[in-house]
Amino acid sequence: MAESTKKRLDKKWISFGTLMLGAGTIYKLGFLKDAFYVPMQEFMGLSHTQIGVAMSIAGWISTFGFLAAILFVDRISKKILIPASLLGICISGLALATFPSYPVFLLIYCLLAVFADMLYWPTMLKTVRLLGNEDEQGRMFGILEAGRGLMDTIVAFCALGIFSALGSNAAGLRAAILFYAIVPGVIAIIAYFLLENDKKADLAHDREGAKAEKSKGNGLIMQALKNKNIWLVSFNVFFVYSVYCGLTYFIPFLKDAYALPAALVGAYGIINQYALKMLGGPIGGFITDKVLRSATKYLGICFAIVAAMLVIFACLPHQSMGIILGMVITLSISAFVFSMRAVFFAPMDEVKVPREITGSAMSIGSFIGYLPGAFMYAVYGGILDKVEGIAGYRIVFIVMASFAVVGCLLSMYILNTIKKQKVEN
Repeated sequence: MAESTKKRLDKKWISFGTLMLGAGTIYKLGFLKDAFYVPMQEFMGLSHTQIGVAMSIAGWISTFGFLAAILFVDRISKKILIPASLLGICISGLALATFPSYPVFLLIYCLLAVFADMLYWPTMLKTVRLLGNEDEQGRMFGILEAGRGLMDTIVAFCALGIFSALGSNAAGLRAAILFYAIVPGVIAIIAYFLLENDKKADLAHDREGAKAEKSKGNGLIMQALKNKNIWLVSFNVFFVYSVYCGLTYFIPFLKDAYALPAALVGAYGIINQYALKMLGGPIGGFITDKVLRSATKYLGICFAIVAAMLVIFACLPHQSMGIILGMVITLSISAFVFSMRAVFFAPMDEVKVPREITGSAMSIGSFIGYLPGAFMYAVYGGILDKVEGIAGYRIVFIVMASFAVVGCLLSMYILNTIKKQKVEN
């Protein structure tokens, strides 16, 4: 291998590694509830509704932040945007560690969404695409997701260890938040020195391409908006994500129903939100491709299983049950949902969405599909605050099951649509 080629490859993987480090840490503060839901309530004085509202407002900002990023992601170098976003997360985290008043808490969560979803994420996706050639895209993004999940788990368990070592109290939570803030701050400094400036030729090419495609793009967007099948798939994603939002409330449920210690609840939350991501995704993809050969069919089956499990779980006598059974059932439900998340956009191919409108189709799918993140946390949290105790959780589980039932029916309708298309062709 020529020295110049080796040097280029080294720079490529150094840049990639830096981006992966950032991707695995930048969402830790915005999703503090994953490992520290109960401590947030106890030591920051937050109710279910307040946490849910914060997540929902951040969800709205994230949703429109992805669209707003179009204005600058191709105009400002990654060497500026990546470190700036990580540094912004760091500063926001330092403010969060003061346990601020609720209005300030909301402001901080809005800033976290801006830095992570408007500045970092679109820039990172574009950079990863440019780092790899056409034959490497799947591998690059696959490694990115696996590495991100690994970093998520390691960093979260380190923070949980700090929390436990300091006595699982307010000081421990503050130290954990500071850890979550300092890590991206350090990575921001590393990124500034390791990432290279975007090449001017690449930036110019992107701008010229954008101008040339503008009029054509408007037509493709209208074509996508009129495509019924895109909307069907998008709402199927919507129902998966509505159930996914409810997984968060397994965490406080285990504490309230079984008096699980805060540190153990945190460990469960990390497994529930991060470890299952690495497990459920590959399994769902394998079954979809190799066994059922249909993502829509897989989603329909999983919707039915999840709905049944949630109804049964809601009706169980938790006061007289063992904690192990409760953890096994909730983790099993989460595993199914994460496997569904891995393939919920795949039906776009099954319903024969034209290749030329793939970008517009994915934009519509993302906007509709991820929309529950902008309000379902507030809905679930509001239910738990209005109906205290196990009864409130039972309502949440039934609402989740209802979404799963509608998702199952929609999947069956989409399968019928696919069959009709095959007959017509």
